[in-house]
Amino acid sequence: MNPHDYCQDKAAKSGSSFYYSFMFLPAERRQAITALYAFCREVDDVVDECHDLSLAQTKLEWWRQEVGRIYGGTPTHPVGHALKDVLKGFRLPQEQLLEIIDGMAMDLSQTRYLDFKGLQLYCYRVASVVGLLAAEIFGYQDRQTLKYAHDLGLAFQLTNIIRDVGEDARRGRIYLPIEDLQRFKVPAKDILEGRHSDAFRALMAFQAERAERFYDQAFAQLPAVDRKSQRPGLVMAAIYRTLLREIVRDGFLVLDRRTSLTPLRKVWLAGTTWLRA
Repeated sequence: MNPHDYCQDKAAKSGSSFYYSFMFLPAERRQAITALYAFCREVDDVVDECHDLSLAQTKLEWWRQEVGRIYGGTPTHPVGHALKDVLKGFRLPQEQLLEIIDGMAMDLSQTRYLDFKGLQLYCYRVASVVGLLAAEIFGYQDRQTLKYAHDLGLAFQLTNIIRDVGEDARRGRIYLPIEDLQRFKVPAKDILEGRHSDAFRALMAFQAERAERFYDQAFAQLPAVDRKSQRPGLVMAAIYRTLLREIVRDGFLVLDRRTSLTPLRKVWLAGTTWLRA
């Protein structure tokens, strides 16, 4: 299996909605975004699958060194080799790949966020930076598009947080800001124990409204000249925003289940959004 096949396999097996946004891209751009996505999956898997803190820190440090090797022309991992190829055609700043790793590392040392400002830093590192790199791969003419990519990445991560509240709680993590829990009088214990309540639903409605505002803010900042090139992000937004609204319609039953869209529905959303954009 060559490096790009490895990345393709990694992306396909993840079952992520992001995979559907790559479907209609030209081969070179599809290969580049798939390599970037595979990199994100590799470092995310370190945090999610490695239960020994010291080992997880060591693995993330290895990936930091691998990023240096990628830009030095001597990578050792299949994803590193794929990204080395990608750098020939796309400007992907080294510091941004390192910032993604820094975001993943936050999960090893932090399981709560005092306020939205603190959470926003985490979201920036693990999602908005990915959006900025993706915008480079998709191509743009107007730098305003980077503001769109930043805010769209934030909207995606907020949607992920809403969807995964129960799953994260079972790992001992709560990404909902403490100030929001206190405002809506939801004890952290209720979330950790999977206890639904009217207060919890009000808290989650507030989180969903915040995510919706970032979707609206992102779309308002996308220049018309770059709308066509940025279609993959619009496809992803259609899928993620539909998911968010499904969660809202279901009454935020996220503590004991994971809401998802069927592959067929994702393909339909991808195709219709691509044609409309």
